[in-house]
Amino acid sequence: MKIAMMTNSYKPFIAGVPVSIERLSRSLQARGHEVVVFAPSYDEQEEEKNVVRYKALLRGVACGFSVPDSLDSKIEKSFKEGNFDVIHVHHPMLIGRTAQYLSWKYHVPLVFTYHTRYEQYLHYVGLSGLKRVMPAYVKSYGKRCDMVLAPTPMMKDYLEEIGITAPVRVVPTGLHEDSFYPDRQRALGIRQHLAEDKKYLFCTVARLAKEKNLEFLFESMKLFKENCGSCFRLALIGDGPQRDSLEKRADSLGLSREIIFLGKIPNQEVKNYCHASDLFLFTSLSETQGIVLLESMAAGTPVLALWGSGTRDVVVNGKNGYMTEASETEFADKLMDILEKKEIELLRQGAVMTAENYSSEKIARLAESAYVEAVYDRMLKESRKYGDRNRNNNMVYSG
Repeated sequence: MKIAMMTNSYKPFIAGVPVSIERLSRSLQARGHEVVVFAPSYDEQEEEKNVVRYKALLRGVACGFSVPDSLDSKIEKSFKEGNFDVIHVHHPMLIGRTAQYLSWKYHVPLVFTYHTRYEQYLHYVGLSGLKRVMPAYVKSYGKRCDMVLAPTPMMKDYLEEIGITAPVRVVPTGLHEDSFYPDRQRALGIRQHLAEDKKYLFCTVARLAKEKNLEFLFESMKLFKENCGSCFRLALIGDGPQRDSLEKRADSLGLSREIIFLGKIPNQEVKNYCHASDLFLFTSLSETQGIVLLESMAAGTPVLALWGSGTRDVVVNGKNGYMTEASETEFADKLMDILEKKEIELLRQGAVMTAENYSSEKIARLAESAYVEAVYDRMLKESRKYGDRNRNNNMVYSG
């Protein structure tokens, strides 16, 4: 099968969607499929086989994001030459509209993955007032798709609740096999370097931005410190527009020595930082899946997170971690409770077992099945449409 992956964002920009696309593309290629990624151009990008780079209207905005030119004629030219069997689009706006046009013009089935609760990100473009409009837009977009993919069962329920009429299938982001094999010696060195003489090391991976709810995490760690003393370090992996304000907030809370801002870390190294830590702490409420949760679990590190989208389909209380309500006191108390009961080793085993269900090969098979279903359904619809048209013509002629 020949698959056109279409996206508004891709590497070298670091975010969940580019990671998901790259992993799925490689896994499908390993299964014998041909995948071509249509992605915008970036500064300092690497030329890569099977990646069509179309123009960007703006580069280097919002920590390296490119604003894509989805009307670039190169997209249709390359698509037409490719003779694709299916289009898999990863955004409903910009390239999403182009994908719909190409699907209609060339009679190619369209599959759409709903990666993001877009209403959570409208403040970046000054359109927070459109939060109520986004579900209606996604619903309208889904009507023109042959299939919609959701990263978790919870997101599948949400899409069906807002009225998506296309078939909705659950296809999470997969994990590379390497995710399950952290470098233990490297992890030990990381722990010694970051924790120093502290008893506990925690970590989190997040874009330093409003929607990641990191101020909640900082407030929780302040309460934890008040109860347990300065017995820990929190390694914060990631960068973003709120870094300066978060550093000041950590200082004002008396956590400047406990919270370590590490900035960007190469993706292949993150598993070692997770393995070095006792727990992975996660307080975002805007996720659809929370890829970093599974990456942490694959490295053998259990999770303490807030109950919500992106967590409840992954975290199982008492098996691979715990979830709490959005209360700083409850979060800090649960952290203390896990450590006092010495549950971490048992939770580590459950974490790895959970992550094994998300191997890239298993996820590629799910996507493959969804594509086949979409292609078959489109063929059935087309045959019915043309069959009805032929019958109507015959009726007119017979009259």
